[in-house]
Amino acid sequence: MSRREANDHAADLPLSVDAPVFAEPWQAEAFAMTVALHDKGLFSWGEWAQALSSQVKGPGAAADGHDYYEHWLVALESLLVSKGLTARADVDAMAEAWERAAHATPHGKPILLENDPRPIR
Repeated sequence: MSRREANDHAADLPLSVDAPVFAEPWQAEAFAMTVALHDKGLFSWGEWAQALSSQVKGPGAAADGHDYYEHWLVALESLLVSKGLTARADVDAMAEAWERAAHATPHGKPILLENDPRPIR
């Protein structure tokens, strides 16, 4: 990596110790879920690295990395499905429930799954 490339990447880092590491709260939650699931022994870091790498390097990934945590989430979902820990249909149903809950939540209020007008059964 050249000095210029390193400086370009450094521009993406937080400006101070107090600056947020994650752009959105859901990114921190996805990160924490991944660490917690690894700590429970559900997958190794090698398996995680392979799953994330395949998403980040896949077609359609943004060159500037702004979609990194979207890939992170897809990698986590895919890894859990591939290990038989959940079914793809269950992941999709949960994502749809959160989407409905988001649309049903008044602006400025926390999005809660309980706000889904059609709860998962």
